[in-house]
Amino acid sequence: MKIIKYFLLLFLISALSISAWIYYPQYQLNKMKQESTPVTEKTNKLTYIDYYRTSPESTINHLALGDSIIRGYRISEEENFISQFSSKLGAETGKQVVSQNEGIIGITSERLNVMVQDGVFDEEIKEADLITLNVGGNDILKLVKKSDIYSALKSFDSLQGGFSKNLSEITTTIKELNPKATIVFLELYNPMPTDHQFYSLADKLLPKWNLMIYETAKETPSSIVVQTTNVINSDNLQYLSSDGVHPNPLGNTAISSQMMEQFEQQHKADAVLANRDK
Repeated sequence: MKIIKYFLLLFLISALSISAWIYYPQYQLNKMKQESTPVTEKTNKLTYIDYYRTSPESTINHLALGDSIIRGYRISEEENFISQFSSKLGAETGKQVVSQNEGIIGITSERLNVMVQDGVFDEEIKEADLITLNVGGNDILKLVKKSDIYSALKSFDSLQGGFSKNLSEITTTIKELNPKATIVFLELYNPMPTDHQFYSLADKLLPKWNLMIYETAKETPSSIVVQTTNVINSDNLQYLSSDGVHPNPLGNTAISSQMMEQFEQQHKADAVLANRDK
């Protein structure tokens, strides 16, 4: 009888631990998203659009760093969401937005971190008013390539820890080089259809990964996390290219629109109308 009770207790503890590992990050993520939602009452704080619209500078320099999502995959430069967003931002602010896309297809967070720490992008970072950063998808591919699901789960926390460290170090260096730049992070999305064998697993693991992005952003002044998962998901598979992973031109347009929506709604915490930095 004692042995049965012991195994039941062990089973209960294991079940609770697994549930906490899977579902608590989703709870934390939802909470952080709600905290970033703009309040409806009037305030003298500027939205990001207001901030750039009232800037004394006539030009906004937009630097993009990261992987193939940033670079654009098998689409023209004009169709990429970096270019599309820059055009929309220019139209909304009445400013000239100059974008510089340094996205590298296949790059991992570790490799980008090495490049940033080595000073490869120092001059571009110093000149930027706005820096869009997306990396980590190729880190995730290390898990996808594992045929053994249990090995993939076992290595997930370690891989996630490495990603979090790289992202934090990249962001810290950017802010050291250019404290006034706005940093725009993007959520990683699940491109799989619901009937894919790994959809449910990816859907449960992704919040743990995205939580690292939100936590980094929370520690980074003047930053936004674009809710990419609102537009690229299993309900909008028409936004994906034929490889089933990268956004097509329509998907890039959807991401740029999501960026604009958040720029129009979210307040820049350090920008107040009466005390604007000159």
